[in-house]
Amino acid sequence: MTPVWYASLFRLEKRLRSALPGHCAFCLGQTLEEKAWCQECFDRLPWNKRCCTRCAEPLTSVRQVLCTHCRSELPAFSGAHVPFIFEGPIRQLVHNFKFEASPRAGHLMVDLYLETLTGDRESRSENEVLLPVPLFAGRSQERGFNQADWFARQLGRHLDLPVINATRLVDTPSQRMLGRQGRRDNLNDVFQLHLPSASRVVIVDDVVTTGATAQSLARTALAAGAMNVAVLAFARTPLGA
Repeated sequence: MTPVWYASLFRLEKRLRSALPGHCAFCLGQTLEEKAWCQECFDRLPWNKRCCTRCAEPLTSVRQVLCTHCRSELPAFSGAHVPFIFEGPIRQLVHNFKFEASPRAGHLMVDLYLETLTGDRESRSENEVLLPVPLFAGRSQERGFNQADWFARQLGRHLDLPVINATRLVDTPSQRMLGRQGRRDNLNDVFQLHLPSASRVVIVDDVVTTGATAQSLARTALAAGAMNVAVLAFARTPLGA
């Protein structure tokens, strides 16, 4: 749950953004109408356009459709929408949100993500629910908030989708220094989820690195009765990172 002080910061930031429009969040130049960015900065963001159609891993060849890992073994989730590559201004934006609790960064991430969505939002399944990647209880209290949960709830409010929560049963070691297989082994049987009904579950996270967390949580959701699982995240770690 978001603490009162943090929720107050976000409300204050929202009022400031309304009172002081017209400055690009990236260069302080003239913005597009009712946007927090200018067209030039928006176009120059590290877009994840050439990516695996299943897990959104960045690809190096225009001839590829699936990444090497998905060709070898398809993930438990059916697809992923991850519009940005985790580098440059996107990396800084996520860092400011995740580790410095910047309200401006959080709202900008939500606005940018919503800008990347296509199609009729009203056509979404009635049984679709958002599932943020959970933190272990102690980690959540230590950090002060769960960035994936906040991101999911903001998107849920805009898209009119409910948010459900899973439980992280184990405080797993940090994933940062682990390879792809190590990350998968690190996340075996660590989540618990109770679904109210058979639903289309959309896992929400800020950054996807190897997809190991999404894979583990997707398996948990399917075992709990989900009909389908997809992934929604803001950025994807580039190849070799």
